[in-house]
Amino acid sequence: MAEEDESQKTEEPTPKRLKEAEEKGDVVQSQEIKSLVMLAAAVAIIGFFGAYVSRSVTNILYVHMSTVHLMDTDQLGILDSLSPVLNSVFLVMLVPFGILVFAAFAGNMMQHKTSLTFEKLKPSLKKMSPVSNAKKWAPARLGMEFFKISAKLIAVAAVIFIIVFPERDRLDTAMLLSLFDLLSFMHSMAVKLLFGVLIVMAIVAAIDFSFQSYQHQKKLRMTKQEVKDEHKQTDGDPKVKGRLRAIRMERARQRMMTAVPEADVVITNPTHYAVALEYKHGTMDVPKVVAKGVDAVALKIREVATEHGVPIVEDPPLARALHASVELDEEVPPDQYKAVAGVISYVMKLKRAGFAPAKGR
Repeated sequence: MAEEDESQKTEEPTPKRLKEAEEKGDVVQSQEIKSLVMLAAAVAIIGFFGAYVSRSVTNILYVHMSTVHLMDTDQLGILDSLSPVLNSVFLVMLVPFGILVFAAFAGNMMQHKTSLTFEKLKPSLKKMSPVSNAKKWAPARLGMEFFKISAKLIAVAAVIFIIVFPERDRLDTAMLLSLFDLLSFMHSMAVKLLFGVLIVMAIVAAIDFSFQSYQHQKKLRMTKQEVKDEHKQTDGDPKVKGRLRAIRMERARQRMMTAVPEADVVITNPTHYAVALEYKHGTMDVPKVVAKGVDAVALKIREVATEHGVPIVEDPPLARALHASVELDEEVPPDQYKAVAGVISYVMKLKRAGFAPAKGR
């Protein structure tokens, strides 16, 4: 049954699904990215602080060794003698250690937006389910883990061979070097080794992040029914939306019909379009559309206008243009000023003369 459900998940996750997953802490995570960032931090620490740490630790050990003959040989004496040494080494290593801790957090933050969530900490039976845990070790995931481990082992072996083999003679005599020279040699070798491993780790991390992103996207895929259900929750049931839209349209028509008696003129097609304009001279700069409609609605507008003595003017091009370009309660656009002004002027002349055009002009 679970396999059937997985096979039906053919749709890419919606933004809502991705956001919900992120809020639950279910985000793309690549351990290789974190390892890479920490390794890069280690290389930077050795490059910038290596010489300082080497000199400081060497000086601390020299000072300690110069006074070791004065140390009490009992347990308390040894602890008292080592305590300042360990404290001094700790202070020297404090900044490098702090950088490593910050790098561990940075490795997480750079993979996704930071968001505080406690969902992952909540107890869940699903987490203890053998089936759920078995999915974590699916063939694809096992194959990827095997590839990463193999690639890293081969890379480390290759880097060690390429860098260490030419230095084999110096390694044989390394124990004969002074403490400072030995630490300097070890520092140089460590930087070379880390740089070599860093390059290979960057390649492995890039491949792993791409794989983890694909797996995460695949895990969040949805069935067609889930997508439909989500659209219903987000946008509402189409049938309900249709009914609400019809109710809104009916209410809009009713509002229009109450505005028609206040209009100054109705411009018609003559039968298919009707647009009612209101223009109060002295209070309005530009006429505005208070009602408009086609066919049955246009007929109703004409009937209400006739009933309340609102002038009706037939001007098919202007009626169609106003209906197409002007919304309810919007002013007439500048490109229609001249034509509308002609109609308004015509109506006002007739009103002053004691006439009202019922049809045509």
